[in-house]
Amino acid sequence: MSSPAVPKPRNDWRTLSTLFPYLWRYKFRVLGALTLLVGAKIANVSVPLILKDVVDHLDRSGQASADAMLVVPVMLIAAYGALRLASTALGELRDALFAKVSQGAIRRIALQVFEHLHRLSLRFHINRQTGGVTRDIERGTRGIATLLNFMLFNILPTLVEIGLVAAILMSKYHWHFTAVTLLTIVAYIAYTLTVTEWRTKTRRSMNELDSKANVRAVDSLINYETVKYFSNEKFESARYDESLSKWERASIKNEVSLAILNTGQSAIIALGVTMLVWLAADGVARGEMSLGDLVLVNAFLIQLYAPLNFLGMVYREIKQALTDMEKMFSLLEQNEEVQDRPGAVALSTQAATIRFENVDFGYDAKRQILHMVDFDIPAGHTVAVVGSSGAGKSTLSRLLFRFYDVSGGRLSINGIDVRDYTQESLRAHIGIVPQDTVLFNDTIYYNIAYGRPGASREEVVEAARSAHILDFIERLPDGWETEVGERGLKLSGGEKQRVAIARTILKNPPILVFDEATSALDSKTEKSIQAELAAIAEHRTTLVIAHRLSTIVDADQILVMDHGRVVERGTHRQLIEQGGMYARMWALQQQSEIEAA
Repeated sequence: MSSPAVPKPRNDWRTLSTLFPYLWRYKFRVLGALTLLVGAKIANVSVPLILKDVVDHLDRSGQASADAMLVVPVMLIAAYGALRLASTALGELRDALFAKVSQGAIRRIALQVFEHLHRLSLRFHINRQTGGVTRDIERGTRGIATLLNFMLFNILPTLVEIGLVAAILMSKYHWHFTAVTLLTIVAYIAYTLTVTEWRTKTRRSMNELDSKANVRAVDSLINYETVKYFSNEKFESARYDESLSKWERASIKNEVSLAILNTGQSAIIALGVTMLVWLAADGVARGEMSLGDLVLVNAFLIQLYAPLNFLGMVYREIKQALTDMEKMFSLLEQNEEVQDRPGAVALSTQAATIRFENVDFGYDAKRQILHMVDFDIPAGHTVAVVGSSGAGKSTLSRLLFRFYDVSGGRLSINGIDVRDYTQESLRAHIGIVPQDTVLFNDTIYYNIAYGRPGASREEVVEAARSAHILDFIERLPDGWETEVGERGLKLSGGEKQRVAIARTILKNPPILVFDEATSALDSKTEKSIQAELAAIAEHRTTLVIAHRLSTIVDADQILVMDHGRVVERGTHRQLIEQGGMYARMWALQQQSEIEAA
């Protein structure tokens, strides 16, 4: 079976095109924000024009009466203040109006990625380390906020202002002013883009190393007990430091390249400003420009190059945001290996007959796990599967849940291929008590209620009673609100197993899978829970994957698997009488129990 296709590398325009539909859902807000943006910039570039008129009016003091001198500057100054206020107020209104757009887009994208990750097959989650995935999502959502903030509130306003200033300079003064302004901007942008593209490779490398270090840290902390068992704290620290060391070198290279970028940008801006001031001063000296014109050009320079001075930083942040978003959006392009077929129907039954028909399966095309497995579980019957480790027993339950699809043969429920049922309805009909019980880092109540989130408290309590864990819960200082810790590490193996049994009882499905369900329990507890499991399995279609043969002697049929094949089948008595593999396993376990006693 081939692995899911790897998505092709994305580029910046493709990333932006993926983001755009999420923003356009709020098109009226977007258009309103853009209108306010343009209005704010018109007000902003009008301020130096008013200031020029004020200066020129005062400079012509000998040409006007005292009354005119008194009234006109006051009106101009009032207009100057009003325009400054309008520029700020319109900008704040723009931010407030656009907040719903940016936050709504982030929420929808994060939710879509989360839901898509849940739709991906178990193969993806086994091959992809959780620490790296969560970091990609975190950086990606943060990158959206960064991109929108800088692109719409820095880059676009700056470009609008540059266009307005260039138009004013062209209409009022010699074309040299416009030429110097535009040449400086073009040179600045070209230099910034070139150097930033070079720096992006370093930044990407930093991200990869950061994710790798985070994966190692999370993996080590999750396996805290294993680290302690083997006294490997120094080994884990050395592995983590190895990743941090590589990240450090990439980070230093990134900082050096930043210094080169900033120095070049400063040189270009300084040269452009010097040329414009020289042209303005020369115009005033030759009488072609007024003192107000000099003030106007200088004010434009201050307004224009102040945001332009941050253009490099803004562009770098945008490139980084696009890089972060690229990784997050690439998760959305991961192929859903297991999908509902067109026209898939919902499974709805309380009497399920399961049929494995010559099923072949392999997690990898080079290594087949199951070979022509053929058996059925009639509705209300219990079939147990035994065999050595690696025989393919747990794979049967994974195929039943459709974590994977069979590569050959057919798996059906009530005569219909499971691939023709919706995954949601199929899994709603199956309950499992796994060998390795993993709990959420929440309360005991939450973990039991997870079996059926809409259940009443009385139903949750009854499920705990049936799983023989109610007394234990009520003896705890915090009772039902006891936190179980990461992966349930605050509970013993037996306690976790009973929580898993309780939530399966609460789910109350017509199909049950017990995968070494009592493996973590002591003999006394195992016997009491075994009776309860037998009671809840009554009238349900049940698949039992067992290691201890004493737990399955009452099964309607027992399958013995070896290297992915069913080599024996029958009841407990029939298999003992055959004297084959099952009989030898039974004898060995009986002898072990006698020796242990």
